[in-house]
Order: sequence, then structure tokens, then C-alpha cells
Amino acid sequence: MAAPTFRFDVQAGGVATIFMDVPGEPVNTLRPDFEEELSGILSRLDGDAQVKAIVFASGKPDSFIVGADVSMFTRIRTQAEATALSRGGQQAMERLEELSRRKPVVAAIHGPALGGGLEVALACASRIATDDRRTQLGQPEVQLGVIPGAGGTQRLPRLVGIAQALDLILTGKSVRAAKARKLGLVDEVVPKAILLEVARKRAAELAGGKPVHRREVMRPQALQEVALEDNPIGRRFLFHEARKSVRKRTRGHYPAPEKALEAVRIGIEEGAEAGYRAEAERFGELVVGEVARHLVEIFFATQELKKDTGVDDRSVKPGKVEKIGMLGAGLMGAGIAYVAAEAGIVVRLKDRDDAALGRGLRQIAGVLDERVKRKRLTFREREEKLALVPGTTDYSGFKSCDVVIEAVFEDLAVKQTTLKEVEREAPSAIFASNTSSIPIGRIAEAAQRPEKVIGMHFFSPVDKMPLLEVIRARGTDAQTVATVVALGKRIGKTVIVVNDGPGFYTSRILGPYLNEASWLLLEGVAVDEIDSALVDFGFPVGPLQLLDEVGIDVGSKVAHIMRDAFGDRMKPPEGFERIAASGRLGRKAKKGFYRYEGVAKGEKTVDESVYELLGGVRRGSIPREEIAERCVLQMVNEAAYCLGEGILRSPRDGDVGAIFGLGWPPFRGGPFRYADSLGTSRLVERLDAYRARFGMRFQPAPLLSEMARTGGKFHDRSGGSVRRASS
Repeated sequence: MAAPTFRFDVQAGGVATIFMDVPGEPVNTLRPDFEEELSGILSRLDGDAQVKAIVFASGKPDSFIVGADVSMFTRIRTQAEATALSRGGQQAMERLEELSRRKPVVAAIHGPALGGGLEVALACASRIATDDRRTQLGQPEVQLGVIPGAGGTQRLPRLVGIAQALDLILTGKSVRAAKARKLGLVDEVVPKAILLEVARKRAAELAGGKPVHRREVMRPQALQEVALEDNPIGRRFLFHEARKSVRKRTRGHYPAPEKALEAVRIGIEEGAEAGYRAEAERFGELVVGEVARHLVEIFFATQELKKDTGVDDRSVKPGKVEKIGMLGAGLMGAGIAYVAAEAGIVVRLKDRDDAALGRGLRQIAGVLDERVKRKRLTFREREEKLALVPGTTDYSGFKSCDVVIEAVFEDLAVKQTTLKEVEREAPSAIFASNTSSIPIGRIAEAAQRPEKVIGMHFFSPVDKMPLLEVIRARGTDAQTVATVVALGKRIGKTVIVVNDGPGFYTSRILGPYLNEASWLLLEGVAVDEIDSALVDFGFPVGPLQLLDEVGIDVGSKVAHIMRDAFGDRMKPPEGFERIAASGRLGRKAKKGFYRYEGVAKGEKTVDESVYELLGGVRRGSIPREEIAERCVLQMVNEAAYCLGEGILRSPRDGDVGAIFGLGWPPFRGGPFRYADSLGTSRLVERLDAYRARFGMRFQPAPLLSEMARTGGKFHDRSGGSVRRASS
């Protein structure tokens, strides 16, 4: 017989405490048997005359309830099944709420109370949370392509107001306990040590007839919100503006926020019963949709990667990393130093002179200051983290480093010289290069210990971009890989391991994508038309704006590396190098494809003189669908080349790398999921059509052609990757 999820005790005074503790799991989730088990425990307490009030708490040390068990979604086949699942969750919460009217239930929240976890708390009479940094409350369902399905779209607006509820539900963001109290989402915030004591006391008071004390917090916008929400015209305006904001943000690609908005509106305008029905129907519709399916697949891929050591031999254990050496205090170096310090790791930061070092330290201090301003850190914590990054202009202090990461100039000779210096000054350290394109094996040719040389490709800005691409050269040993992968996870990154080659995986598939945009520009398509077509496809920015952000000079350098490695298939268009040669380096030089000077902060305008620089190309028009398709097919095709050549270990890693490193639209699932959705035969057919027009750069990857012939897919129906290269 399986161990029960719920247990309870009854204290003197008639206050029972329910502890939820899903057996064998590190955190609590709402599983298929939750409704039945909860109903059973509530019935026992309801029928116990000794019990006057109840506290609902978690039996886990650092987690309340993190939400529904997402694996349930993968087993649902029909909309009716998904709607029934939502209805079951709603009934469980209704049973809890109904009992709470007779025997008040107080939610004692420590750790994440997310999704279904927050819906449990909302059904209680009162909520008390700890002031611990791990305590967060939110409805993140839209991030998985669905909406709250157990009453969240109905109870949350009634508790905190429509505007504040929409801000949480439509974005999926979470708030810490102090902010939750200001919103009225929780009634008290207390230290963890006295959480149960205070919750039991409040439950007894509620049972004795004392009302819940909710502190009124007059936020600056509170009066305006009340004015809007308390009358039909105001509410109509509020929902109209929310819908407009959602459509602008999602561009119609993500249906969940708009469906959530509909459920909230129906509940407010037509009553709770209609609202719950609308919530369940829309939940059911979304769960079986393609967007939710892709987002759930990505979720599971990232969960799998958390368990992946990066090597196939499970007996290989990572080495201990207590101190990192960071060479280069520029944008990337300072960013890497910051995320390491944030994880509590000592970082010795080196640059060539005090001025360069000072700029890097100021960059780190600036990120910490912003976190203090947003109340994510105290000033004392800011000082402690900054103290973890001592600076230097020489190699003093490097001998004790476990890993040394270089982010110096992107030049093979410079990196090999740096490697020799590190081997001399930090003889036992792993040497990791942050190169974005130079093969690690080439850098390691200068090494005395090539087994300790590896690539750690971070993405800018480092504190915001979640991906770390670890590159294993032919001579890199397994423990070096395992150590760097463990380090990457420790500093909060989603880590993929790829094998060595020019451009590795991410830079390699980005190259032909950007290259095709360049060809389109030379064919006369306007800069903003190209970018707009790809943003409409789902990318956060277009390829030419991305080149401006990365640096046109950097892009040009990488393009030549790709051309040297792969020949005419990656040949850039003639004359394109004139852009970088003219000093148009992108945003850092205030001019590129766009102008950044003389415009409002954060804005840009196309620099029309670019067209003259390219030889006065005749402006033409190409359908937006073709613009997007040509660029996207280049990326998908190159991803197939990488998998076929063994650069990638699996399609899973390829999808995650493109989404978290390059901004591939998550709702499309990644290059390999996209290929499966489109069909490999259709994909090859389109590539062949473009090859007939434009030549070898659209040559289908051999693996893609093979799969088109056999009707194969990159992912099997259960969500796993069917092809995997050994590492």
C-alpha cells in the first residue's frame, strides 16, 4: 500500500495541522489522486467534533506546493479529459473552501506556492507566509501554455483585485512574501521558525470569531484601480487595455494569456459559476493544443538536463570548485564573474590594467545595486557578494583557482598565449575558453595538459541569458566535462554539452541564419522588413538587429571562420564586409543597420545610408513568408548537419540550445520539434526548391534527406529524442 500524502495532528485547543508530504518526492505537486486524498482527510477533520480549526502546511522542508504534476498533461489525449481534470481540481478547492467556512483553514506557506499550490492557499480562510527568500507565490501556468485550472482565475481577482490578479496570471510571474502582503495575497509574514505557531494561533482566533486582519496598503495606483474595477465601464476599459497589452506581447503566438483573461472577465461579469466553467473549458482547450505541448516538452527537456552530468559514464564525479579565475573584465568576463559570485563562489578577476578592471567591477556593482533597488538583496548582501570578486592586473592569486575561464580577444594566437600563461600560473586548474567560434581543439594544441582544456560558451547578457554551451574537445577528459557541467548548474545555467567543431552548435546554426538575412538585404529587402518578418515568426528580435547587438565586426569575423570551415555553403554575400569596414559595428558604435544616436533612449531607426554603402542595391519586395522561411530553414538545416556529424548529443540538446541561447520561439518547440511538425519530407522539398534558385547554401543535410526518405522523426511520440551521439 502506498504511503499517504496527508497526515495530521490535533493540538490542545482543537487546532488540527494537515501536513502534505508527497511520498518519495523532493517537493509537493498536485497529482491525479490529490482530489480524492484531500477529500478524505477533510472529511475526517470535518467529522471530528474536537477539531475547531485547521492549519494546512507542507511536510517538505523548503517547499509548500510547486504546482500540478506536469507529467499529467502528457497523458491527456482529449480536450474532455483535460476539462475534467480542471473540474476535479476546482471541486477539491471548493471542498476546502466550504469546510473553511465552518472550521477556518489557515495556509502556512514556506517555500514556493505556485500554480495549484497557490490555488490551495486561495481556498483557505487566511494565508501566512515566511519571510524566507525561497517563499514565492504565483500562477505561472501561462509559461507552460495553459491557465490556472483549479479556481485561480476566479479567487485571485476577488482577493487582490482585477488589475493585480491579471498582472500575476497573464505574465506568470511570482512575488515574494513581502510583496504578496502588500497585494493582500497573504495576511502575515513571519520568520520560518514561528510559522506553525502563528498559523495555529490565527486559526484558533478565526474559530473564535475574530476576523482576519488584513492590513490596507494604499498603493499609488490603488484608487485608480478601485475606480476602474467598481463600475462596468471601468471594467470594460480595464479588460480592453489588458487584451491589447497581451496581443502586443504575444503577437498572437501564445493563446493562454488571452484565454485566462476571458475566464477572469466571465467570472467578474457573469458570476463565479460561469467563471469556473469558462476556466475549465479553456484549460481543456489549451492543454491539448500544440503550443502547450511544445512548452511542456521544453519543460521536461530542461528537467532532464538538470540530471545530466554531461558524460555517459555515471561513475565519473565532478571535481570541487571553490575558486574561479576570470581573465578579462569586459562585458562577458564581468558578467561571468557576477553569476559565479551570486552563487557564492570566489572569483579572481583579471584584466590588463586598472582602468579595464575598474570598468568590470563597476559593471558587477551596477547589477548588484539594481538588485538592492528592487529589494532582491540587502545592502549587506550586496557588499558580501562584491567582496567575492577581488580584482588584479597580474596572476597573483590564480595558483589556488580550480577553474580559469578566459574571455579575451577572439583570436586563436591570443587564446593560445593565454592558455600557456594559465598552465604556468595555475598548474592544477581547468582552462575554459568562452570563445564563440574557435574550435577548442585548436586552442588546446598549445596545451601541456589538453585533457584539462574545455569550452564554456556563455551568452550575453550573462546574468539574463540562461544557456551555457559546454564544448568537449577530442582530448578533454570526462572529469573535466563533469566538473564544468556541475559548475554551470551551480551558477544557475541550463547546460548542454556539445562536441568540438567550428562554431560548435549555437554559433554554427546562427551563422547561416544571419547569412541568409544578409543575402536578402543584398537582394533589396529593407532592413526593417527582414527583422519584422522574423519577429512575426516568433524571434524576440530580427537577425539584423541581432547583428547590431552582437557587433557587426564580430559577426563578420565568425562568418569568415564558417566560410573557411564549410566552404561555399556558408559563403557570405559579396560586399557585405564594407559595413564593418565603414565603422558600423552596431549598437556599441551607435550605428549599424540602425541608428542609435539622436533617437529616444531604447529606440532605433533604420539607417537608410546602409543601402548606399552596399552599392545602392535596388529596393525590391519579397513576400514576408519567404523572408522568414529562408532564414529559418537555414537554421533548421544546419542543426540537422550538427546532429548528423555528432556535434550534438541529441535533438533535445539542439532544441534547448536554440531556445535558451538564440531566442528560437519556444512555442515552436526548437529546430528539431519544428522539423517534426513540418515533416522532414516537406522540409527537404522546400530546401530543394531554394537550392534550385540559390545554390549550395540550401543543400539539405544528409541526415535530413535520409529521414525524409524513411519518414523518420527526430523525437518519438513519448517526448524522447530518438537519436543520440555518444560523448
